[in-house]
Amino acid sequence: MKIQIIVPLANSQFNEDVKKEVQKVAAPDTQIHVVNLDVGPQSIQSRYEEFLSTGDIISKAQKAEAEGYDGIFVDCFGEPGVSVVRELVDIPVVGGFDPAVLTATLICQKFSIITVVSSVKSIIEDLARGLGITSNLASVRDVDIPVLELEDKEKLKQALIHESEKAIDRDGAQAIVLGCTGMLDVAKEVERILAELGKPAPVIDPTTAAITSLQSLIRCGLSQSRLTYYKPPQK
Repeated sequence: MKIQIIVPLANSQFNEDVKKEVQKVAAPDTQIHVVNLDVGPQSIQSRYEEFLSTGDIISKAQKAEAEGYDGIFVDCFGEPGVSVVRELVDIPVVGGFDPAVLTATLICQKFSIITVVSSVKSIIEDLARGLGITSNLASVRDVDIPVLELEDKEKLKQALIHESEKAIDRDGAQAIVLGCTGMLDVAKEVERILAELGKPAPVIDPTTAAITSLQSLIRCGLSQSRLTYYKPPQK
């Protein structure tokens, strides 16, 4: 099984952490390759930056299929270009949002998403409406840390714990979804500390949820429906 991870940024800042994170759930027979964009934003925190990334995401995805990859993970919680790429390739394609929140619906009734900055909250709320899971969504909160500053793990963990406590106590969340695929290697530690505080909420990492879901689709021989994602005609 060969999986292509497209990090939709024109920098490799997160690549090594992404590789470490996915190895936690990659099957022994799974080969994973990580690529960045040649043309695109340095981070994604707006619809405009999502738009800027889409062109090269399409190119990288089509190249991956041509090179024999079995599935694609567009490594962003906002899922830029995912629906477009699904029309263009026959191998399964996932982003960061759907696998994470659908996993949450399997283990709780209400969950909160904790993202990076307030400017992306409305994007996440749009995704929730589109997927039809707004009744499961207790709240969308943020840690007020830009994507490019997420490498300060201690600061990130403390902010996530603080917002998770509020999500549980004030919003009724029963699980926490990390709302950025750049929040790497912190989920289990945040979950452990929450349990110690008497708030035993599962914490879902979107990267591991995406890779797990993508491997399942590949093993089941499933890909996007052509009755949903019609292939555009050649012109």
